Amino acid sequence: MAAARLSSPGGVLTSAMSSTPSTQPSRESRATSRSQKSNLGIVTPDRLTPSRTPDTSSVGRPKSSASMVSSRHIPLVRLKAVTDTDLGLAQGVQFKTMDLNGIIKLLEEGGKGDFEEKQLQSIRMMVQCYQNGFPLRDLAHIFKIMSLCSKLIKNQPAYLDIVCDILKLCRLPFLKKKTSDEVTYAKEISGAVPLLGDLLQIPSSELRIQLCKCIVDFYHAEPLKKQIAGYQQVTSAYKIQMIQTGGLAETLVLSWNLLQNELLEKLWLLKTLQHLSTSEVNCNLMIKAQAANKICSCLNNPDPSGQLLFRSSEILWNLLERSSKEEIIKQLSNLKCLLALKEVFKNLFTRGYRHYDRQLRNDILVITTIIAQNPGAPMIESGFTRDLILFATFNEVKSKDPLVKGLKLSNSYEDFELKKLLFNVIVILCRDLPTVQILIEGKTVEALFTYVKKIERHKVIEWSAAQLEELQLHAIATLASVAPLLIDDYLACNGNSRILMFLEWCVNEETFFSQGNSFHGTGGRGNKFAQLRYTLRLLRAMVSLSNEVVNQDLFDQGAIKQLIGILKSAVYTFKEEAIVLEIKSDILLILSCICENHIHRKEAFGTEGVDIVLHLMKVDPKKFQSGLGHNRLLFSTLDCLWCCILGCYTLEDYFLEKEGIFLLLDLLALNKKNFCNLILGIMVEFCDNPKTSVHVNTWRGKKDQTAANLLIKLWREEEKILGVKRDEDGKIIDAKKPLITSFQEDQKIIPMPASCPTTSIMEVSENIRAKIYAVLGKLDFENLPGLSAEDFVTLCVIHRYLDFKIGEIWNEINEEIRVEQFRPVSADKETLEAITEASENIGKMVVALQNEMVESQRNQDMNSEQKDYMKIHATHKQRDMANKSWGKYLARTSNSKALKKTKKLQEKAIESSRAKGQLQNAIVHSTDIKGLNVTVPTSKVVTVESTPVCLLGGPLADTDIALKRLPVRGGALQRVVKTEDKPKEGRHL
Repeated sequence: MAAARLSSPGGVLTSAMSSTPSTQPSRESRATSRSQKSNLGIVTPDRLTPSRTPDTSSVGRPKSSASMVSSRHIPLVRLKAVTDTDLGLAQGVQFKTMDLNGIIKLLEEGGKGDFEEKQLQSIRMMVQCYQNGFPLRDLAHIFKIMSLCSKLIKNQPAYLDIVCDILKLCRLPFLKKKTSDEVTYAKEISGAVPLLGDLLQIPSSELRIQLCKCIVDFYHAEPLKKQIAGYQQVTSAYKIQMIQTGGLAETLVLSWNLLQNELLEKLWLLKTLQHLSTSEVNCNLMIKAQAANKICSCLNNPDPSGQLLFRSSEILWNLLERSSKEEIIKQLSNLKCLLALKEVFKNLFTRGYRHYDRQLRNDILVITTIIAQNPGAPMIESGFTRDLILFATFNEVKSKDPLVKGLKLSNSYEDFELKKLLFNVIVILCRDLPTVQILIEGKTVEALFTYVKKIERHKVIEWSAAQLEELQLHAIATLASVAPLLIDDYLACNGNSRILMFLEWCVNEETFFSQGNSFHGTGGRGNKFAQLRYTLRLLRAMVSLSNEVVNQDLFDQGAIKQLIGILKSAVYTFKEEAIVLEIKSDILLILSCICENHIHRKEAFGTEGVDIVLHLMKVDPKKFQSGLGHNRLLFSTLDCLWCCILGCYTLEDYFLEKEGIFLLLDLLALNKKNFCNLILGIMVEFCDNPKTSVHVNTWRGKKDQTAANLLIKLWREEEKILGVKRDEDGKIIDAKKPLITSFQEDQKIIPMPASCPTTSIMEVSENIRAKIYAVLGKLDFENLPGLSAEDFVTLCVIHRYLDFKIGEIWNEINEEIRVEQFRPVSADKETLEAITEASENIGKMVVALQNEMVESQRNQDMNSEQKDYMKIHATHKQRDMANKSWGKYLARTSNSKALKKTKKLQEKAIESSRAKGQLQNAIVHSTDIKGLNVTVPTSKVVTVESTPVCLLGGPLADTDIALKRLPVRGGALQRVVKTEDKPKEGRHL
């Protein structure tokens, strides 16, 4: 109990339970315990102040109660607030700082002997102080100290170890005391970061490797092993941001040449640049330092580990993805880089056997393909073009070149991708015309034509069915780019015959399960549409050359009939989708190229082709917005109409008989700007046929619109778009320049050679006004139905279009002479003035005619308005008379005096109308009806005897049915009608 009572309020027990030395704690442990408890505000036994110290001899012996009471003491406790820092010290390691400015000053002063030793000692103390990482506030000073030490390494190698030790500490996470430290010290740190890159200039392998490891660790920071009191770890993202803003990547690339002969150091630098190239900012800085050129030129350097090639290709890929592709292509388009790429690719192609080697080989080929897009790249000079074509064709065409002797591709995914990449690079290489000769030597067309055939599923092949189908489509697509450049090779391989045979297989009913997985196989799953599409593209590319040998060979082999048969199936059988619409368009364009300017080929097109064209012209306007390709199909249809029908009179007459002109005008009435020019061009050609004008004048559109009205309306809309000046009535404003557009007004006169067309000449082909003039001109500008006064005003301008255009061109000539400051001779000057005056007089004459038409129309409108007014006036007068008559009637029915007065007037009028004299022996009948109280003329009174109810069945009975009944007494129903002059009892009608 005594021991319990001696316990202090703070919870410290002051009783000594043991007196042996072995149980007493040491001095140091007790002092430490007291210090810690004091810091936490805990009262230790040393701070108790009892009035009497307990006698040691009494320990263990019982005391009296009085003695116990007198020894009781309540201790005085001093409380202290516990802060976060105190808790941090209790939980982590206390951080000590140093005077870094003093160290920098000490290093800048220099010196030797004891002074140098003092420098080393202070720096070692600094390293020891920052064993757990550098705080952000000191980081700029640390980098400065490293830079100063690096300058002293040459004279004192001891500084090398110090710099390496500092770099090792830089690999630790940086520390921040406040969250705002990242923003506060960002500018200082980013300014000091380039000092790290300068360390590469020191010829020390250990230092360079340590620097690269330090930078790499910026991207892979590990958490602190010891928690620093009051500090937090900075994220890797902040480190990376400081590297970017500090421009360290550019500094490292500029030091590349210093490591040419040091493989290990170069590999570490490549690893560092590989990490840095994951940022767009760093990639741009690296490109600025010519990183692509420097790295690519060293691709073929010896490296047993293989890391150099791998990391270099990764860096090049990152640069291509995250920086300017044009600048990289420019840096790589030199002989040294291409030779390095060539050797690397050849080695990987011929000797690589691992999965990794094949992937790296394909990556190098993609980079080469990107470089080949630059026409200035020395691909041919480096011999790379020849090797690429050889590698692309050696599997299909036997070659004696030792480079490919014994080579064979497998059906692995990497080799399959390689084959497609080689096809792709051929397409890019053939854009450079000097490559054509190498393509001929490599038998490229022959190799590609090996795929233009039916796929034999039962033969043992090196590719799977899906792979072979994709390669087939890719090869045909490649042929579409290569074959037009190698026409002789194309004909030597019987290209037309192979294509037509393959087309026949594409449309036959033989079962073929297409995979349709690739880009080229889009839309062709489960059918042959993909093969048909790319074969037609190939054929279209060949016929578009307008080579008479190729086109005649196609005609001789019956290509027109075969294509029309395929087109007929596509139009009437195939489901309407994007790939089918493209097939239709390509067939129409091929037929246009074959039949153009050849009457006998147009005759082979025949009425069957005309029927298909007419069917395609009946397109629903709503489909133009579907996005499937109906616009392109209509363009191809109109082009086929122009090239395959126009010029052949039998087909033209058949087209007219089938109301083809009506369909053309229907399309023109849609007012689609894309089609108007082409349709009007066809109309101009068709109007040469004398039967066309009747069809044009017969056509009627919506709201009974005529063709002439439609053409004039299009003219007005075109002039509105071109900015031609017209008044509100459509009349000419400037008689000197009646056709000038806003663009021509803004365009200054620029003297040009006589062979160059002027703005006025170019304007004719850029809008539809000339074509509208030609169509209306072939309709003779007379007896055009359905025109309004506004149309006639516009027609005056159209009628004089050619005269106005001639005057406009002469005005241009005159202006060019003035700008060039030439003075024509008197005769030429008089001629120019006469032409200008005549053109202006024509404009004034047209303006006068337009004014006359407008005035005549206004007078006609006034007369029409006056007639309408007279009709309205007569209507109102008649209405007033009816109102007056109704008023008198109401007065007679409601006022007896008015009724009597009216009656007297009526009798007086009747009396005055009778003859004054009477004939002898004449009988005079009274015309008055007794008891009639009306003042209107009366008619005869008819008395009808009612039919008995028993016969009719009542007043609501069906009279027609009642009349069909037989009378009770026999005979027909009878009605007695009597006419009397005097009223009798009965029913009045």
